[in-house]
Amino acid sequence: MKKSLLLWQICGFVFTVIAGTLLHFLYDWSNQSIVAALFSAVNESVWEHMKLLFFPMFLFALTENRLIGKEYENFWCAKLTGTVVGLSVIPILYYTVAGIFGTSPDWFNIVIFLLAAGAAYFSEIRLLNGNKSFCKSPPVALAVLCLIAAAFAVLTFAPPKIPLFRDPVTGSYGV
Repeated sequence: MKKSLLLWQICGFVFTVIAGTLLHFLYDWSNQSIVAALFSAVNESVWEHMKLLFFPMFLFALTENRLIGKEYENFWCAKLTGTVVGLSVIPILYYTVAGIFGTSPDWFNIVIFLLAAGAAYFSEIRLLNGNKSFCKSPPVALAVLCLIAAAFAVLTFAPPKIPLFRDPVTGSYGV
C-alpha cells in the first residue's frame, strides 16, 4: 500500500467525521435554510443521518481525485463502493440495535456513524490497492455518486412514508 494513500484515507475519515458532525446541526444553525437542507440533516431520521456520511465523503473524494485520483484507475469505482458500504452500515446497525433493544441510544448512533465512516474508508483502501480490473467504467461510478447526491436532496423534500425517512423523535418526514 502506498503510504500516501493511507494518509489520505485517514484524513478523509477525520474530515468526514468532523464535517458530518457539523452538518448534523447546520440546518438549525442556518435558520432552516432550504440550501442547507439539501446536504445537512433536517431531522433525526436514519435517511438524514446517511446524508451526514455521504456529502463529506463525496466532497473529500472530489478533492482527493484532483490530487491523487489519477494514480488509481479504479478511483471512482472504489469511492462508489466505499460510500455504498458506509451508507449500508448505518441502517443495518441502527435497525439491528433498535430491533433488539427497542431504541438506539444517541451515544450508539454516534458509534454507528464512526463505524460507517471507518468501514467506508477501509473498503476504499482495500479496493484502491487491490484488483484494478473490477472497475469497468469510472465515469459511470462518478455518475452514480452524483445520482445518490441528487436522491438525498430530492428525498429530503419528498420522502416516502417509510421508516427509513421517519423522524423517531417527532414522527415527521423530511422538511
